[in-house]
Amino acid sequence: MSERDTQRQRPGPPPGGHMGRGHMMGRPVEKAKDFKGTFLRLIGYLKPEKYRFMAMTVLAVLSTVFSIVGPKIMGKATTKIAEGVLARYSYYVQLYTAIQERMPVEVINKLKNQPIPGFDFGYIEKILLWLIVLYVISALCSFAMGYIMSGVSQNTVYKMRNDVKDKLDSLPLKYFDQRTHGEILSRVTNDMDNIATTLQQSLSQLIMSVVTVVGILIMMLTISPVITVLALVTLPASGIITAFIAKNSQRYFADQQKCIGEMNGHVEEMYAGHKIVKAFGHEEDSIGKFKGINKRLYDAGWKAQFMSGIIFPALNFVNNIGYVVICIAGGLLVAKRKIEIGDIQAFTQYIRQFTQPIIQVANIANVLQSTIASAERVFEILDELEQIPDKKDTQIIKFPKGRLTFEHVWFSYKEDAPLIEDLNLEIKEGSIIAIVGPTGAGKTTLVNLIMRFYEADRGRITIDGVDIRDISRGDLRAMFGMVLQDTWLFNGTIRDNIAYGREGASEEEIISAAKAAEAHHFIKTLPDGYDTVLNEEATNISQGQKQLLTIARAVLADPAILILDEATSNIDTRTEALIQKAMTNMMKGRTCFVIAHRLSTIRFADIILVMNKGAIIEQGNHEELLAKGGFYADLYNSQFTGRHLDAG
Repeated sequence: MSERDTQRQRPGPPPGGHMGRGHMMGRPVEKAKDFKGTFLRLIGYLKPEKYRFMAMTVLAVLSTVFSIVGPKIMGKATTKIAEGVLARYSYYVQLYTAIQERMPVEVINKLKNQPIPGFDFGYIEKILLWLIVLYVISALCSFAMGYIMSGVSQNTVYKMRNDVKDKLDSLPLKYFDQRTHGEILSRVTNDMDNIATTLQQSLSQLIMSVVTVVGILIMMLTISPVITVLALVTLPASGIITAFIAKNSQRYFADQQKCIGEMNGHVEEMYAGHKIVKAFGHEEDSIGKFKGINKRLYDAGWKAQFMSGIIFPALNFVNNIGYVVICIAGGLLVAKRKIEIGDIQAFTQYIRQFTQPIIQVANIANVLQSTIASAERVFEILDELEQIPDKKDTQIIKFPKGRLTFEHVWFSYKEDAPLIEDLNLEIKEGSIIAIVGPTGAGKTTLVNLIMRFYEADRGRITIDGVDIRDISRGDLRAMFGMVLQDTWLFNGTIRDNIAYGREGASEEEIISAAKAAEAHHFIKTLPDGYDTVLNEEATNISQGQKQLLTIARAVLADPAILILDEATSNIDTRTEALIQKAMTNMMKGRTCFVIAHRLSTIRFADIILVMNKGAIIEQGNHEELLAKGGFYADLYNSQFTGRHLDAG
């Protein structure tokens, strides 16, 4: 899977800011095949954390309740302030009226001598103190909830990651051969991160949003059922607007994601092969294609962003109409003394808070769909059939000699398409066995069967007379050393990469192995020698040098059986000639399997096995097979004929 494919699978951000929610509403959401089953299975991972999850839920409810009560109490303070303002206004109106109507001086003086109505600051201070206490408690509950939820989510994902890691360790090679590295990495990293993010943020937000909606609805009803009904009339209008915009924007977001995938693919392809593009003069074609994709991406992106961007102005328009209705109806109820003026202020705050959690719930529903889809992909790994476990009473060959026998071995990748049929073969210890044949003949399959990367369907394979199924995989593979065509070096020093062949190897042994593999000379020419750090893909040394290091690693391992799978294919002719002697020395006293396409490299083999369609059709040494004039002779002569033709 390429980077663009994993890019498409990355989950969108969880609902957070205002714009984030607006954009999420129009995005296409990946859905699980079995939502209910996967959801219940994911809940099963939360069972060990059920008490902490319950505590988190209680804290979320408390935090939300304390936060919801705030506007109602604040409305009491507003009412008290309004009463003070009205009382003082009434006093001055009476005094002004008395003076204007020239009432008796005694009446006017009596009014003047009355204490001027003021504000009940003591009551207001108590209200403010209560508000501070409530909001502090709400914040503390929210903090504790986040702390507990962090532990719950990380413990759950930690266990899931361990289960996936253990599962991957026990899966047969067939599973990895049938899937790309990108696909597996996407499930282990992107999908697991998506689950972790949802557990950490979305679940707590979902609980708080639901409690907020229910709590606010109750508080509004306690203030005035009439105004509550009038306020809720705007909800269907908001829902219709949201559904209409989401339906249209989702189509544009799908087009946008498709164009992004095309652009990523085009850019990746062009930069990976930029030398070929320049060499054949296709720069203008590449630029033209890029501009075309970029224009389509611009059009789709503009429409998607515009459609999702207008959702909040449209909702605000509907909400503002609702506020006007609330203020008019509330004013009439205050005039009739059915509610207090502070209740209008509290109600306005509630209605402003009411729509936000509804939008959050809608977005979290989308996030949950994506998360369950991610969990489903993770569970697909966990449900894969594992390789056959090792026997409990395994045998150990302390001093392996390297004598191998195939007895009536059958193998197929697919049940209806057998590859190896009734293979019988005896290999003496210390023999050098070359395996040749066209692509797909079964050369590498033979090696995979020996090392139990694949299990034979029928028959048995023995090493020194012991069935390999009676040996643990770890002990079996410890007998082998492998040098593959595809080099694998990790990010670290050259010394560490060579020492990977045998734990606890000394400096002298590492250098000796490098010399045997003809790698010592080029290592010493590097600025830091054996301390040279290879980057992530070891691109700071040549392909041939990488192969030499893997050969040095195999030399250091000192295995009883050596497997060279196209080991010299990436080495130039001069370097190949230099290391042939070293490899010949390394092979002495060991059973060696050499898989090669370049037949000139295996003429020294004791036995050459010629394979075609899973069967050994010829065997013998180089001279014997040439003398037969059969399949091997045709294969060998065709290579040199090809070279002469190329030279001509």
